[in-house]
Amino acid sequence: GSPAVRQAAVLVCEDRNGTSQLVGYVVAEAGTTSTALHSWLAERLPAYMVPSSYVFLDALPLTPNGKLDRAALPAPQPVTGTGRPPRTPREEVLCGLFADILGLDTVGADDNFFALGGHSLLAARLISRIRAALGVEAGIRDLFGSPTVAGLAERLQDAGQAREALRPAERPERVPLSHAQRRLWFLDAAESGDSAYQVPWTVRLAGPLDADGLRRALDDVVGRHEALRTLFPSLDGEPHQQIVPAEDARVPWQVIDCTADEVSGAVAAESARAFALDSDLPFRARLFRTAPEEHVLLLVMHHIVSDGWSMPVLLRDLGTAYAARLAG
Repeated sequence: GSPAVRQAAVLVCEDRNGTSQLVGYVVAEAGTTSTALHSWLAERLPAYMVPSSYVFLDALPLTPNGKLDRAALPAPQPVTGTGRPPRTPREEVLCGLFADILGLDTVGADDNFFALGGHSLLAARLISRIRAALGVEAGIRDLFGSPTVAGLAERLQDAGQAREALRPAERPERVPLSHAQRRLWFLDAAESGDSAYQVPWTVRLAGPLDADGLRRALDDVVGRHEALRTLFPSLDGEPHQQIVPAEDARVPWQVIDCTADEVSGAVAAESARAFALDSDLPFRARLFRTAPEEHVLLLVMHHIVSDGWSMPVLLRDLGTAYAARLAG
């Protein structure tokens, strides 16, 4: 760790926009600043592991048994932009973009993006806006290397013209797999029937439930996301992606009655049942009904179309679709 830091703890908290961010709680030598600490960490850690904000404490609060008392940690205080006004048109544009992305009224030309609560997700949004507004090629590394408006404006003076914006291209007859998908496809082919690369997720539902509306909402989500309706057949040993039209894709779905004591075993058995990637949609759902108003929803996806980041997106879209189905 940094020689200036005596104790530290990092927690996931929500920022003012409701986005998760890392907050560092630090007991450090006098004179240590969040900017210096952030720069020190940014040189040694991946961007997603660097805290977005820091709270300096005299000591970390502990429970009676000596563990970190998370409930006693203070929330990070919101910060505001200060400092000199912009001097050039480019600084003026960047001040506006910084303020917009960070949700602040104003940002000064010498303000530090990360000291104002910026994090890697907001940094990606900011870089995208900079490319569009200034027409220059900028990257996340530019922002980490020059996190102030003035520093970034100077750094971008030598930047080339922004790359051409991505646009849909005509699909080939056989859509190739990504490198990660190819690895998973070959592992699945070599270990047929293995469920190690399946991603199960259970949601406990209490209260009245429209099971048919939920099934239709799942079909809505599959229609929205091509990955969930993609098959992976092969021709002469070479795999490719075959996207099922939305109107033909139906989520494998079953409502299963069981007792509260039986549900864990039933969920485990359904989670372990392997997909046939060449013929099965890589996504299925099971609704276990343990009482008239008590259910457990199991969603299973193959890792070839999903990861840990995917599930919150899926659940958000499913909630939106179910609400829409209930509303007619």
